[in-house]
Amino acid sequence: MPDMRRRPALVAALAATALVLAGCAGGTTGAATAEGPTQAEVDEAMSTPTTLEFWSWVPDIENEIALFEKKYPEIKVNLSNQGGATAQYQKLRTSVSSGDVPDVAQIEYSFLPSFTITKSVLDLGPYGFGDLSADYAPSAWGQVATGEQVWGLPQDVGPTGQLYRADLFEKAGVEPPATWDEYPEAARAIKERTGAYITDLPGNSFSPILALLWQAGARPFGYDGDKTVTIDFDSPEVKQVIEFWDGLIQDDLVATEPQLDDNWYQRTSRGEYASWLAAAWGPVFLQGTAANTSGKWRATELPQWDASAPASGNQGGSALTVMAGSDNPIAASELVKFLNHDEAATNMFATEQFLFPSLVATQELPEFRDQKLPFYGDETVNDTFVGISETVESDWQWLPFNDFASSSFKETLGAAITERTDLNAGLDAWEEQLVSYAKQQGFTVEQ
Repeated sequence: MPDMRRRPALVAALAATALVLAGCAGGTTGAATAEGPTQAEVDEAMSTPTTLEFWSWVPDIENEIALFEKKYPEIKVNLSNQGGATAQYQKLRTSVSSGDVPDVAQIEYSFLPSFTITKSVLDLGPYGFGDLSADYAPSAWGQVATGEQVWGLPQDVGPTGQLYRADLFEKAGVEPPATWDEYPEAARAIKERTGAYITDLPGNSFSPILALLWQAGARPFGYDGDKTVTIDFDSPEVKQVIEFWDGLIQDDLVATEPQLDDNWYQRTSRGEYASWLAAAWGPVFLQGTAANTSGKWRATELPQWDASAPASGNQGGSALTVMAGSDNPIAASELVKFLNHDEAATNMFATEQFLFPSLVATQELPEFRDQKLPFYGDETVNDTFVGISETVESDWQWLPFNDFASSSFKETLGAAITERTDLNAGLDAWEEQLVSYAKQQGFTVEQ
């Protein structure tokens, strides 16, 4: 039975997801046409005095907005930070219900299906966005496109690698493991010779374990864009990953502390974790939270199940979307395209705000890819993660009720991780909750 102390989070997720699904039959359809706007219509829209409402939590994004407003002086953009992703989604769903929506909104990839199912975001395919697919990392494009439908334009992406303490690995007499077969031995040596755990696998977020499933070729979730979902936790790939980490946890070779809280920051700064299985946004983040360890860290790829076929999985990343209820869909779509495709804007995001770019041209930018970071011993860490990004497969999918899936994880598999109980039992409980909930909401479930 789940710990009842966690029930408020799950109840809140139930309410949020019910609000999403309640709109399935009555979502707005927006002003898009099958043919899309002509160039003359685009030119007219961009020369007509217009104010766009834009919701985003990206720090300093007003700098890129200024570039847009300089190019299109008749268009004013009102930027609003609604308090971060979770808070923004709650307010965004309320705005959809009321019909008073922003023109453009930032939405994480994992939450995008919960807005497409309610027809709350505009299909940008008719606006020519499908022609941009080859410009983005395939794993990012796969998160925003369904066939010819394009629900947003990728902004950033989070391929997963290893950030590791070179001094602790050297003290333990081991190299960063290149394969998962080597990992338990390295973990044991590090713990015995340094007192540190090789890493921390958190139970408070499903992003790390899902990235590991993604890497292994597991596809536990699927969604057909309508009313059929796939929930498959019984594949050999899922079992391989869960049983591997269950063994490490039961042998006390990895930590299971919540990630990205004060305790985690302090333990990382004290050298109690020898590595972090981090997304590409992690290197810059770590510099700010463990400054006292500067120069001791390095970056490399994840250990591999098959060294001859390198693979990884993403953690995080978001898209800019045009809300279907926007009164200014042409100008809004041009704002999205400018911010996430224009060279000056995307280069600024990467080199000044340190978002890991989904746009391939920006990934290849010398001042981004070849940047040497003193915190990592002057290594070109971005170059390492660009290479990792190329190994992330593009066919990962999310459930259209990600609020519930995330909170349910914390009640089940996440709780098993944190409390060091049977991960297989936690996985089964998670699957049971997801299947039950999906059926209650009227989905057909394939397993």
